[in-house]
Amino acid sequence: MARTVLVSGGTGGLGSAVTKHLLESGWRVVVPWLVREELDRVGTHPNLHLVQADLSNEQQLEDALALAMDDPDSPLFGVVNLVGGFTSGPRVHETPMDVLDSQLDLNLRTAYAVSQAALPHLIRRGGGSIVCISAAATRNPFPGGASYIASKAAVSALVETMALEYRDDHIRVNALLPVVIDTPANRAAMPDADTSRWSQPADLAKVIEFLISDAGAPITGALIPVTNMN
Repeated sequence: MARTVLVSGGTGGLGSAVTKHLLESGWRVVVPWLVREELDRVGTHPNLHLVQADLSNEQQLEDALALAMDDPDSPLFGVVNLVGGFTSGPRVHETPMDVLDSQLDLNLRTAYAVSQAALPHLIRRGGGSIVCISAAATRNPFPGGASYIASKAAVSALVETMALEYRDDHIRVNALLPVVIDTPANRAAMPDADTSRWSQPADLAKVIEFLISDAGAPITGALIPVTNMN
């Protein structure tokens, strides 16, 4: 039986690679979007279903989930939380609190809200798989990244807790820990950086598909480093 996966952030620099790989792997993919210019990144596909939705809006989030649930021949099984943001700058005492609030909103609250809304559907269906994006920096921090790292560490804690809470519902929850992801936006923001060790979107996409597939069935509660070792 075909299955559906909901990919938040599925039109972004990482998300578009994940969306394309999931489509190529035979999934029905539902992608909420906000920025119309990003739609060109994913193009069209018979199994791609796009829905304009602000995931911070409860009704629009429910509308996106309704689309993910509306094909009885392809039930919702996977949720991939890719919405996120990055910041770095001065030390903690020099950083405004709204920077922390923004990072928590982007990196934690969205993943929490999407997972929270999807979980009742996955429970009723009898199981599923959720994948989130944390960061390798939670284990190897860098100066100036406290707000970003704290928000990603919260994602890791959320994943480990949900994995325990929903084990008996046959819902697996895991997170990837990439280094800087090699996207056009990150290259533009760090033009002088050495990109040779950055995490590649195509690599992340393959690991995500593995985790939501039956092949990843034994894995839950994992925080998996995905770094480029080339």
